[in-house]
Amino acid sequence: MKVDRIELFHVAIPLPRPFYPAWIPGYPQTVNRFTLLRLTTDDGVQGLAAGVAFEQEREGLGGLLGPYLIGLDPTDIATVRQRIREASYLGWRNYWLEAAFWDIKGKVEGQPVWALLGGTEAGRVPVYASTGEVHPPEKRAEEVLQLREVGFKTVKLRVHSFEPAEDMAQVKVVRRAVGDTMEIGVDANQGWRVALIDDAPLWTLERATDFARACTDLGVGWIEEPLDMYAYDEQAELCRRSEVPIAGGELNGGWHEFKIMLEKGSYDIYQPDATMGGGIGDAVRVLDACREQGLGYTPHTWTNGLGFLINLQVYAAGPRDYPIEYPLEPPGWVPEARDGLLAEPIHVAPDGTVAVPEAPGLGIELDDDKLAHYAEKYFEITSRGIAVKTIRDKGLFTALKLSRKRKR
Repeated sequence: MKVDRIELFHVAIPLPRPFYPAWIPGYPQTVNRFTLLRLTTDDGVQGLAAGVAFEQEREGLGGLLGPYLIGLDPTDIATVRQRIREASYLGWRNYWLEAAFWDIKGKVEGQPVWALLGGTEAGRVPVYASTGEVHPPEKRAEEVLQLREVGFKTVKLRVHSFEPAEDMAQVKVVRRAVGDTMEIGVDANQGWRVALIDDAPLWTLERATDFARACTDLGVGWIEEPLDMYAYDEQAELCRRSEVPIAGGELNGGWHEFKIMLEKGSYDIYQPDATMGGGIGDAVRVLDACREQGLGYTPHTWTNGLGFLINLQVYAAGPRDYPIEYPLEPPGWVPEARDGLLAEPIHVAPDGTVAVPEAPGLGIELDDDKLAHYAEKYFEITSRGIAVKTIRDKGLFTALKLSRKRKR
């Protein structure tokens, strides 16, 4: 078996209302954008993956990928990871691609990916409502009460003010509204500060310490990314100072970075994203390390419906001690837009859970009509196409030499 066809799509799904992400102050997001990869083997098995996009910045990705991925055995994950790593030296990091190979491997072996990763059961898993905007405290409290009625038992708030008192008001007002009926997490979005449009607050260790101290009295379940993602030593010091667990790691680049954080004790709860960091392979290494060291693990999932399902597979292979993130911010960021290419949006049951897919592979089922409507195919190449392109670019003699080397 080998990869015979690569297809890449620009996907743009309009949001029903503008969404103002807390992590990009002043930016009105109107479209859910991502890059879709579809691989097809020489015997017709397909694998899917998605990488979040800001615009159409991956326009040249296919030309880089083709020579590296065409002809590979898609079930040889170690070689796949090495090829993606090599391509990153010549272009940019694209470990999100790895998921498509796991999708094929699961389908070939007749198992869901969570089982390939060592999981023993599917069932349903708890999710937490991950809000994405900063709203006035009273308005947010009303919204959280509505989330409780839907079935959520845990909510994550965003704080992103220049004034510490305003951040604390978010937590205090919501806690007063829900009492002890819900767990509350708080995301400061300091891991990767963005000030492209409006200015953004920049927390120090002392501000994070003060915030953690105040959150202790309010029974906050965890504080997410209160410091820069590379401030390993300060993160570790904050963990020592804080009675509230400190979480993060969503945008860190892979095992080489998580290894440092684990050695230094930078977090109590680790949140790698298999579509943003080192792929499924590195996310599983972090999961295993957390299990060995008695640390928490629950992945970041704020990307799109495919990204949620990819990270759900890794999460389902672990102990499931913490709920998994479920991105939700009506009326802009809703399941129909977040999951716009899926045959069915991923909805939460009245008990605050979602089902773990039991189908072989990643459990991603696309709606062909939605794919045709929202996606623009911008690259496609096959094994034959690679051969023709190499002859055209390098000449017949060189193409034959390269072909022999690849076969060896």
